[in-house]
Amino acid sequence: MRRARPSFRLSTGLWFIPLMCVIAGLGLSVGTIAIDKAFDYELVPEWISGGPDAALEILGTVAASMVSLAALVLTITMVVVQLAMGQFSPRIVQRILQDKPSQLAIGVFVGTFAHAMLTLREVQTDGGGTVPGLAVLVAFILVVVSIMVLVWYVNHIGRKLRVSALIELVGTDTRNLLDTLYPDAGAPRRFERPTICAPHSGVVTRVDYRALVRIAEEADCTLNLLPALGEFVPAGAALFEVEGARERLDSKAALDCVDSGLERTLDQDLAYGLRMLVDIAERSLAESPFLDPTTAVQAIDRLHDCLRQMAPRPFPDGRHRDDHGVERLITRVMTWDDYVHLAFDEIRLAGAGSPQIERRMRAALEDLLTIAPPDRKGSLQKQLDLLDSGSQDAMDHTIDRQRASRADTRGLG
Repeated sequence: MRRARPSFRLSTGLWFIPLMCVIAGLGLSVGTIAIDKAFDYELVPEWISGGPDAALEILGTVAASMVSLAALVLTITMVVVQLAMGQFSPRIVQRILQDKPSQLAIGVFVGTFAHAMLTLREVQTDGGGTVPGLAVLVAFILVVVSIMVLVWYVNHIGRKLRVSALIELVGTDTRNLLDTLYPDAGAPRRFERPTICAPHSGVVTRVDYRALVRIAEEADCTLNLLPALGEFVPAGAALFEVEGARERLDSKAALDCVDSGLERTLDQDLAYGLRMLVDIAERSLAESPFLDPTTAVQAIDRLHDCLRQMAPRPFPDGRHRDDHGVERLITRVMTWDDYVHLAFDEIRLAGAGSPQIERRMRAALEDLLTIAPPDRKGSLQKQLDLLDSGSQDAMDHTIDRQRASRADTRGLG
């Protein structure tokens, strides 16, 4: 066996790109100073570069600030590594350290530092003073670039910390390795119906329904969008089924009407908002129903409010028609029962045994029963029955069960 090749260690190390940026900064400084000398330090007017004292002050400030910024980026990177190790997996640390944007941000800062330090040596205050104006001007430009890189880096690292981004990072690398080791994709799959497949994987985040209806109308066909909003679609999986003239359909235009991303969003996906509220409640009850029931109650408050506004409203059937009433697009949609199960099932199970959770949930369900149409009361009443059953199983004493059976919008008042 032999150790990893030096080229591989260079490409995956944290220090290689910053080192190249330092060398580039030194080369830029040497080059600009040489140009300044060739023009006898008169290429850039003094009103732009400043006098010798001002140049010394500016370059000293630039050098000190770049060291601080480089230290900040390194600190943030280490914090990200610690968070990733604690919350996700220790084995993902290597991929975070290989993050090229982080290396580039460090490189820009240390490269600017190297340029400023070398330029400082050329500023002379004796005998009228000389200022390498072009080198100072380049330092100004590098400072502006560094500020832009800092803002970009903060945005990048914030997005990088999302669990979906870390999963995508490992998933993409694994998929690329898979394509390398097994380049033969095999025979294309045959579908029973004319189908448009997803060109790449991702979560369906947004659908342009009107555009899809127009495209289907122009092709005189009907499109059936198979995944629902918020559903993950693997690359090559069926995205649309086509009923009618498949040959006239603009497949690329239809694909452009469906946006995908790393994770669900609240652009059109109402269920995702409820899902996040449920996740907050479940996390507060993860170790015990008595750990933080007040946070769960606050989440139930918002779930109650959303379902109360939703209860009397008609739901779309997922069938979209053109101006002539012809059905052109079919999509999967959530029903009232789906929303009720999403909002209450998991919290009811996680909070079983907590009087505060049960009283607040009971208050929400009883209130929803007063305004829900008759055909929507069944799922609410079933949740109440399950709540009673769970209370019987989780509480040993009759008096505890009786107190938990009292509805209270504040949990325990």
